[in-house]
Formats: sequence, structure tokens, C-alpha cells
Amino acid sequence: MSRWKEEYQRKLVTPEQAVKVIKSGQHIVLPLGGGEPPDLLEAMAKRKDELEGVVLHQLLALRKLSYLQPGMEVHFRHNSWFTSGASRAMVQAGLASVTPNYFHDVPRLITDYIDVDILMACVSPMDEHGYFSFGLSVDYTTTAALKAKTVILEVNPHMPRTLGNCFIHINDAAMLVESSSPIPELASAPITERDMAIGHYIADLVENGSTVQLGIGGIPNAVAQCLLNKEDLGIHTEMIVDGMVDLVEKGVITGKKKSMHKGKLVGTFALGSNKLYQFLDNNPLIEMHPVSYTNDPYVIGQQYKMISVNAAVEVDLLGQCCSESIGHVQFSGTGGQADYARGAVRSQGGKGFITVPATAKGNKISRIVPRLSEGAVVTTSKNDVDHVVTEFGVAKLRGRTFKERAQALIEIAHPDFRPWLREEAKRMNVL
Repeated sequence: MSRWKEEYQRKLVTPEQAVKVIKSGQHIVLPLGGGEPPDLLEAMAKRKDELEGVVLHQLLALRKLSYLQPGMEVHFRHNSWFTSGASRAMVQAGLASVTPNYFHDVPRLITDYIDVDILMACVSPMDEHGYFSFGLSVDYTTTAALKAKTVILEVNPHMPRTLGNCFIHINDAAMLVESSSPIPELASAPITERDMAIGHYIADLVENGSTVQLGIGGIPNAVAQCLLNKEDLGIHTEMIVDGMVDLVEKGVITGKKKSMHKGKLVGTFALGSNKLYQFLDNNPLIEMHPVSYTNDPYVIGQQYKMISVNAAVEVDLLGQCCSESIGHVQFSGTGGQADYARGAVRSQGGKGFITVPATAKGNKISRIVPRLSEGAVVTTSKNDVDHVVTEFGVAKLRGRTFKERAQALIEIAHPDFRPWLREEAKRMNVL
């Protein structure tokens, strides 16, 4: 038996034994999405009567585990860094906290402001040199691992072993538990005709050789489909998604023209289907890096012809984008939208796109609005927005006056709302 295997056996415990180190009032950091350790978290929840005021910091909780249920907030306080379906009800009821952030800045915020008592994370199996990979969630996890007083790893054979700056050595872990829980998959959103219309508008403006960032949802999926006739695209993104696998397999993504990490597909986390996870596993094409690198606007801006595609809830006539709340009600988070909006326009030949369907609720509400709804959060400022795209066209805003912006946005609003928007713009002295 090798030295590292002996060390592995020495540190191997049950989830119930591992969570005995948790004390009331401690701060625990959890990876986002597929990196969260369900067996450890369920074992922790069973100790609820022994614990109070444990704070769990996480961006994008994926599973609605026991500690996220109403009534548990006295014992376990979820601090959301990006609200998800699993945490939304608790956040909106005031039973969970929210920390505003830019995604690229999360590692720095953890370093400067969070007393990380424990990191609990799901990892891939150990290799012959004693290293585990953080797999699907590198982002801020590597930073938390460096700061944590105690690191507990949930080793799962289903976690893909991704490559890059994403490893932790067994020497840096206090305890190990083994799990065979399925890695959660994220079903691809269905693509509508409206999504495809938006996808075609964006694809028409993407040049061969561009480096692309895409998110999740019907519109990014449509954009990926519309890029199938392009050549030598590269990927520098926060999130690696299924649509990118299709583009690699079709020979569209080669990374040959990238100015950094030439030939590599670079990201910080991944969510999708089992097909995506198999593609990521031990694949030398993939490089996973901390989000402080992948989402740094200055790094993004060094990519030649950087393309960023993100979605908004509503856009006002000045170009301010709300992408995370419905009025004052928190729905998601800032994430990396502002990071990539800023980075893309720093890039030589780069373009940033904010996508928004023209209407909501069966064409009863315009999503191009005179002013944002009361309480709405400005996710991406008017100064950072480059293009806004609806199913009715593309509005180029960067470098334009208020009047020119309003005119361009009204032209891509639903025709039924254009007269109203013009009248409101006149009342605001914009037109």
C-alpha cells in the first residue's frame, strides 16, 4: 500500500463522525452546484438539536437539502451568494441571508471577510500522487480550502476529475468520507422560436476565431446551435455547459485563435448532463481555474474578439439591466454578468450581449421599460452594456447618447409597446 493510500485510510471516517467537529456559531463554506457534499450536509442536519447559528456560505445551492427547510434557520443560517431554486424560498421569506458580490470577487471577499472554520466539498477520487480534483466547482472553493481551519472532503467516484488549477492534496484534508450519491444533472432548457430568433441575431455578429462565454438557459442553448456554422471559436467562460460539448464535437471550437490558453477550453465551474460530465473527466482540453482568474475583467479583456452572452429580466431606456430581482424580490444574483460585460468591451474586437425577451406574461408586459421597476436591482450598469438583443433585433448602446439609446431600444421592443415607450421617453425628456 502506498503512503497516500495509507493516509487515505487513516483519515477515512463516516459522515456522522466527520460532522461532529461542527460547533455552534461556526462558518462553513460550501462549493456551488455539483460540488456540494450531500451526505455531509444531511449528517449535519441530523445534529440540528445540538447546534445553533451555524452559517453556511454558498453560491448557487443545487439540492433542497434538509438544512434548507423552513424551521432549520435557527440551527443553520444559509448565506446566499447567488440565490437558486433550492434557496429562493428561504431568501424571499427572510429566513436566509444574501451577500451581494461580483463573481470574480468572491474569493477575495472570503479571504477578507469570512472566518472560514470549515470547508466541506465533494471531490473526485484521489490519484496516485495524493491529489483530489474539485471537479465541477473550482471557482471560490480553492480559496476557501486555503483559508479553512478544517477541510472535510466527500470523495465521490461520479465526480469528474477536471484538470487545471483545481486540485487539493490529501495532506490538506482533515477528514475524508466516501459517497456514491449521484452528481446532480441540470436539464437543458427547451429552445423556443423566440430564443432561436435572438440566437440568430447574436450569431450573425460573432466572427470566426472569436472567444465565447455562454451561460445556461434557452437563449444560450439557441446561441450555441446558431454558432454551428462558425470556425475556430474558443471558450473562456465561467460556466461550461452542454452546448459547448456539441460545438467541440462538430469541430467549431478549436481555440486556435485564442490569445491566452490557446487550444484550451477554460472555465471555473460546470453544470449540465452526464454527457457533459463524461466529456470533462480527465480531458486535457479542459482547464478549470479559480473564478478570480476566469472572471477577472482584465483577463477577459485580453482575449481577442471576446463574446459575452448574458440574460436580463428587464432593461430600461438608459440601458440599465436588472437580471436578478423581480422588483424588490431577490430571484438570483449578479453572478458573472457584470464581469463579462466589462471584460468583453475591453477586448480588441470584443462584443457584449444582454438578451431579454421583448415581453412577459403572454405579451402583457414589456421587458423594455422606461425605468426599472420599483426596487429592481441594477445588475449591469448603463456604462457597461454593449448590445441588447430581443426577438425583434439588436440595439447597439455603447458609445450612444441617452436619446440614441432610447430610440434603439424602442425599435427592438414589442410593436404593441413602442408608442407607450416613446411617450414615456418624451415625458422623461430623453426624446
